[in-house]
Amino acid sequence: MGKKNKGATPNLGRQLIKDRFGHTPRRKVDDTMLHTTELQDGYDWGRLNLSSVTEESSFQAFLRTAELAGTEFQAEKLNITFVNPKQRVGLLSKTQEQRMHQKHDEHRDHLKIPRRPKWSKETSAEELERAENEAFLDWRRDLALLQEDEEILMTPYEKNLEFWRQLWRVVERSDVVVQIVDARNPLLFRSLDLERYVKEVDSNKMNMILVNKSDLLTTEQRRHWAEYFDSEGIRTAFYSATLVEEEQKQETGASSEESLPGVGKIRQAAEQIHQSLDMVEETLSAIEQKLKLDNENDQLPRLPGEKNSSRLLSRVELIEFLRHIYTGPRHTDQHVTIGMVGYPNVGKSSTINSLMTVKKVSVSATPGKTKRFQTLFLDKDILLCDCPGLVMPSFVLTKADMLLNGILPIDQMRDHVPAVNLLCERIPRHVLEDKYGIVIAKPLEGEDMDRPPHSEELLLAYGYNRGFMTSNGQPDQARSARYVLKDYVHGRLLYATGPPSVSQTDYHTFSDRQRKVIEESQLPRQQQRAMRINKSTSKELDHNFFSEKPTHAHVKGRTNFPNVRLSNNGTLVTGTDPAGKPWRHVKKERREKLRKKFSHLDEH
Repeated sequence: MGKKNKGATPNLGRQLIKDRFGHTPRRKVDDTMLHTTELQDGYDWGRLNLSSVTEESSFQAFLRTAELAGTEFQAEKLNITFVNPKQRVGLLSKTQEQRMHQKHDEHRDHLKIPRRPKWSKETSAEELERAENEAFLDWRRDLALLQEDEEILMTPYEKNLEFWRQLWRVVERSDVVVQIVDARNPLLFRSLDLERYVKEVDSNKMNMILVNKSDLLTTEQRRHWAEYFDSEGIRTAFYSATLVEEEQKQETGASSEESLPGVGKIRQAAEQIHQSLDMVEETLSAIEQKLKLDNENDQLPRLPGEKNSSRLLSRVELIEFLRHIYTGPRHTDQHVTIGMVGYPNVGKSSTINSLMTVKKVSVSATPGKTKRFQTLFLDKDILLCDCPGLVMPSFVLTKADMLLNGILPIDQMRDHVPAVNLLCERIPRHVLEDKYGIVIAKPLEGEDMDRPPHSEELLLAYGYNRGFMTSNGQPDQARSARYVLKDYVHGRLLYATGPPSVSQTDYHTFSDRQRKVIEESQLPRQQQRAMRINKSTSKELDHNFFSEKPTHAHVKGRTNFPNVRLSNNGTLVTGTDPAGKPWRHVKKERREKLRKKFSHLDEH
């Protein structure tokens, strides 16, 4: 049997080598061994696919830069540091924040987006591509030098040239370029250099800012932003794609209910019963409308040249606003072209879908979902030009700030401690307790009782309350962090940043405590232990130490007192008491050794 199967395994060693090093063949060219992807056989092996690239490791950034420059590279190892979750990890002090804001203001003009090189009809495709690669590489190098020399942190801007090519095409085709920003922090998502680039392409083109998610702001907060953008000289409109989509769903549900048998008669009877109440509501509505007209004279979208309105526009009002906002020469005579540009998480695709009333664009908070620009007719005289979501370079204070603003995906974060610490700095303790129905551990003795909770304190209480436990019986902090951070990003934990002209404490205020205060001592013992990994205080440690009375002397090894030795029961004996011989009741193997060791005691 063995000889019969002898020829079955002659290539076993070769097969093991293939499994270890792979099956990709290698070719011998010019007396050198090259991988198949290194051969210049007409196929561009290094060509990037249409996937968004925003956050890279040091090795990946070096590889991509070397690929654009056509040079070789070597990787470096990085150091690893450990952090204490009970400190303000990842946060800056007030002095550091002021210093960084000063640096941001000084280098605001250096924060640019890549420009498309000049070209003509005589320029070949190869020459244009080479010029674009060189310009793009110079742009990335300038931003990298700015970060290194000035120690400034930026958002992980888009590093795929193909996405910027899509932006260039959208700007060239559009009459109005609309930047969609998040109402909770509009300046972070606004690119001043994009507005300059639009005017460089054609001075007749117009810039506009659409403040999405404006339903999260109050009327007073929208008024502050309208006045600020008036001082900046840029047209602004306030909109909420989520609110419009909810209204459309309600209308669709009501129309489907009308088609059911018998529902119409029931609805008619209900209307007759509440007819008197409707008359009262109409009167109150008329009074309220009059008061609004007195306090806010901007009920309708304003014409070009007028001041910005703080009104939250509906779908129809926004369409009329876009139809009449531009009066200059058009790219196409039949319709005005509106270019929609924005970060992947500000609701650009949701805004387009709410305007179209049907889903035309896929929605995702991850960069790269929309890979190429597309045109959609909103009406016969309005053409929307949707640009892929672009993460543009912008100044930030910390990486945790980018997580809370939705620039970095929460599901891919590696360290949740800085982001949760920053969340606790912004959202007061009582708001977190009211929102989640939890009791956060109070500061220990000797600490500032008014300090914000640490990430560990919030996550331990949240994890125990939700039942997110690890295998060793402790609350799962990493899982809890993802839920809490997503609540912040989605607006369930609301914090809005105001314009520079308004104090933040005056711009955004929090409601008072809604739930009854519950002391930590009133909670079950198991929950108290879960809320604190180390619950011992200084008083408890002192009490435990001094309450213990020593029963014997702490003696170890040989003593300098030959007449004093330790007995088997732990007491001190003197003289030659045989009961104090330490080698008694010891195993036979060590008895003789111990007897010789203590034999000098018997001599005395």
